[in-house]
Amino acid sequence: MFWYQQPPRNGLKLVATITAWLQSSYEEGYSEAKFDISRDNNDYSVMTIKNVTSSDAAMYFCAASDH
Repeated sequence: MFWYQQPPRNGLKLVATITAWLQSSYEEGYSEAKFDISRDNNDYSVMTIKNVTSSDAAMYFCAASDH
């Protein structure tokens, strides 16, 4: 699963990925301390944004891959 952030008037930015084996990795500038992701199974994932501020205002998207 892939989590993306799209700030107003900007393109998509990859925040983090989480594998079927529950291993997560974060892109530069993002961390688990701020963006906590979990995955219950192959169909369901949740991202929680901690200590939300106005700079976190964006659309957030989740995407899945079959490979």
